[in-house]
Amino acid sequence: MSISTTAEQGVLEHRLTAADRCDSCGAQAYIAAEVNGSELLFCAHHGRKYEEKLRSVATSWHDETDRLLA
Repeated sequence: MSISTTAEQGVLEHRLTAADRCDSCGAQAYIAAEVNGSELLFCAHHGRKYEEKLRSVATSWHDETDRLLA
């Protein structure tokens, strides 16, 4: 699960907000990948489209697409 929990408070925190936009199409971002020190943001569609290629070079992969099911 990609959502971090603050142990002391027991509060769920989402890192990405509605203001974060996909670098490919401008839709709301649910995936953040760090590549070469830069953060790339993607909507669920483009995140899945590029995931295979990006995972091999990304230093981090943050996925909040589970929020779409709620």
